[in-house]
Amino acid sequence: MLQEFRQHRGIMQQELQKVIVGQDEVIEQIFAAIFTRGHCLLEGVPGLAKTLMVSTLARILDLGFKRIQFTPDLMPSDITGTNVLDEDEHGRRSFRFVEGPVFSNILLADEINRTPPKTQAALLQAMQEREVTVGQTTYTLPEPFFVIATQNPIEQEGTYPLPEAQLDRFMFNIKVGYPTASEEEQILTSTTRQEKPEVRKILSSRAILNLQKLVGSVAVSEYIIKYVAALVRATRPKDEKAPKFVREWVDWGAGPRAGQFLIYGGKALAAMDGRFAVAVEDIQKVAVPVLRHRVSTNFQAQAEGVTNEDVIAKLLKEIPTPEIPKYGS
Repeated sequence: MLQEFRQHRGIMQQELQKVIVGQDEVIEQIFAAIFTRGHCLLEGVPGLAKTLMVSTLARILDLGFKRIQFTPDLMPSDITGTNVLDEDEHGRRSFRFVEGPVFSNILLADEINRTPPKTQAALLQAMQEREVTVGQTTYTLPEPFFVIATQNPIEQEGTYPLPEAQLDRFMFNIKVGYPTASEEEQILTSTTRQEKPEVRKILSSRAILNLQKLVGSVAVSEYIIKYVAALVRATRPKDEKAPKFVREWVDWGAGPRAGQFLIYGGKALAAMDGRFAVAVEDIQKVAVPVLRHRVSTNFQAQAEGVTNEDVIAKLLKEIPTPEIPKYGS
């Protein structure tokens, strides 16, 4: 089953690369989130095909897809839906709930930091409990359900940074970088023709739910659990085992949810590679996108030019990998 999953993942990558050039690491992290019921926050300057990547992914996965362009005047009911007053032929009036765009499988929240906190908060319940409460009724969202949000890191005017509670709902904070010189030439060649590449549908919603169960059953040893716990606890400046540089540079560290997402991410990478157990390398590979938005550096770190990514990289070097005893010893 894992080998079959690995083949499916390879076909999905090929289909995406008919439209998206490069960005292999970004695509891998989005796949990892989808197969573990996680949400993603994509950060990158305009024009790096963030929106195109998500809409193409929805076409490959044969899932419902809705896109919301977040603007300063957007209201919470524009996302969740609203009750409207209906009148039947006998003149009786009743309220009817009209679903908002959140009732989909993949929700693209485009430029999520351009809308006020009141509207951003409309996604909190949907992302965590996968349900929406309107009035006195709670509605369950369709399965699978993912929020993929984008934001522009260079834009400061008229933006509302996401609060920490909402950032923590995102499994990965993925930085979308500029393409290489050869990739950029390929982009310019392929996108300035009048051709529109067709992509095939690879997985249905039922297949994705089955694959999520498969990924969940990937084995995690006690050594990996101990390593993840040590890594997450080391990000907290008040922890007695926190390294000296964390106490100096960090205001607050990651919570237990970070550890859960590190293990889920490790499981997804192992399954996509056709392996039935999580390796230390899998955890290290997902550490930056999982911890990047959960570690807050203080003024001293900023004055010294130290970013939260530098802190995570230093932690990965400092925290010893688990000593796994050889069989029979």
